[in-house]
Amino acid sequence: MTATMNSQTYVTRHEIVMQPDDRRVVIKLFVPGEDHQMVQNRASNMIERILRLDDAETARLLEDVVNRFAGRHQDLLATFQHHYELVQHRVPAEVELSSTARHLIGAYFSHEFSVESAALCNPSMVPHPDQTEMAPDELRVAMSLRQIGEGHISSIGFCSAVLGPGDAIRLEDRSGPLVIGQRVGAMHWRNQLTAALIDEEIDNEASAYVVSALPDRFSDEEFEDVMTHIPAELLTRQTTQETLDHIRHIVSEDYAVGFPATTPLHQRVMWPATRAERNGMEDARFVQHLDPDGRLTYQGTYTAYDGYHIAGRVIFSRDLRHFEVTQLHGPAAKNKGMALFPRYVGGRKLALCRSDGETLGLSVRDAQHRWQPSVPLLVPHRGWDLIQVGNCGSPIETEAGWLVLTHGVGPMRRYGLGAMLLDLENPERVIADLPDGLLHPDEVEREGYVPNVLYSCGGLLHDGRLWIPYGASDVRIGFASVDLDELLSRMAPAGS
Repeated sequence: MTATMNSQTYVTRHEIVMQPDDRRVVIKLFVPGEDHQMVQNRASNMIERILRLDDAETARLLEDVVNRFAGRHQDLLATFQHHYELVQHRVPAEVELSSTARHLIGAYFSHEFSVESAALCNPSMVPHPDQTEMAPDELRVAMSLRQIGEGHISSIGFCSAVLGPGDAIRLEDRSGPLVIGQRVGAMHWRNQLTAALIDEEIDNEASAYVVSALPDRFSDEEFEDVMTHIPAELLTRQTTQETLDHIRHIVSEDYAVGFPATTPLHQRVMWPATRAERNGMEDARFVQHLDPDGRLTYQGTYTAYDGYHIAGRVIFSRDLRHFEVTQLHGPAAKNKGMALFPRYVGGRKLALCRSDGETLGLSVRDAQHRWQPSVPLLVPHRGWDLIQVGNCGSPIETEAGWLVLTHGVGPMRRYGLGAMLLDLENPERVIADLPDGLLHPDEVEREGYVPNVLYSCGGLLHDGRLWIPYGASDVRIGFASVDLDELLSRMAPAGS
């Protein structure tokens, strides 16, 4: 793919652009009437009408649905069966149904949702777990995408691209039916439960008993075993049941999803799976993280949104096929935009954050797995960023220091990208930043669903170049790259 040099900057804007694709659809449960918050939904009446159909008409209708939609989805009949099972309590107990009738009822309780019909934006980029068929100077990357559909509901999608040689980039295929990750047995962390109890100021005998009875890592079954063996002395206390309900809710917010090995990355969709994220999973910032034991993991922070409140979440994965989702806790996790460092620094787990909504800061996770109040790193101080500043993904390690992509907001809520450099051993110390910013919306990029916004959730280095995928006004994804040495040479020392 060819690249062009913007006449006003040293940054290469690549001609390749990702546009939203309305054909990327998933199947969701549809219960008539619920979307209008009616006192009584229309499900029972609809089932009665379906049951009046004769066998021939039932078979004809199902065949028509399968012919129309089978090519757009995997395991269509299995999905219909699952949706039937969710509403089968409305079928009279004495009625015997054929598999055809069950599938047809499931079809009537299904609908397609176009995951990126409203917007496609805010990508992050990490090395892909599969580097087969790559030349020595090429790197396959995995990208997370914020995809937004009807009702402004956000989910996390994926795609892949190949960087190199030089400033070449090509996108890989992202066609085919989408698959929503299926809930699988989660392994929970006791220290995460402890951190949540501290956040919610729950400290009594019942909570102490549950925590002490659980192993460091516990399954859903082990949790239920503890919860069903609460000592009678505690069950008689006035606050115990409320405490146990709180603990159940906390544990239910952590979950795991998996995808079949045969489902390629670009067909995987992480869909809201808990009450806290029912209105969206926003702005995932993925990074390849080096654990203290020397193993690499993928970790991604994102914002869960329930329509009223936001909450921080983090995703763990070894292979981008099985994902574990847990809550973020502590003062620094109460706002949007946390981004994890790619390794421990001086034995500390670190993250960038914006706890006050306008200042980029650095937070440390304590022994209780709570993110502590942040140390300010960058405050709005230049004309293009006086409203707020924040990160655009996890820090990138270079010989010169931790390279941080930033964003700033200026007049007319115009978002641009910048950069700064932190000390490798003491990231609390800012070495330099980019005075005039790195990338601002051009005349094409400024138009869209959310005008005048450029935003990224993370780039990476490859072969001496910084690669930046970015959302442009929430309607398309663009790509830019810049020579690392050139970028560093344009930075001004801190305080200048």
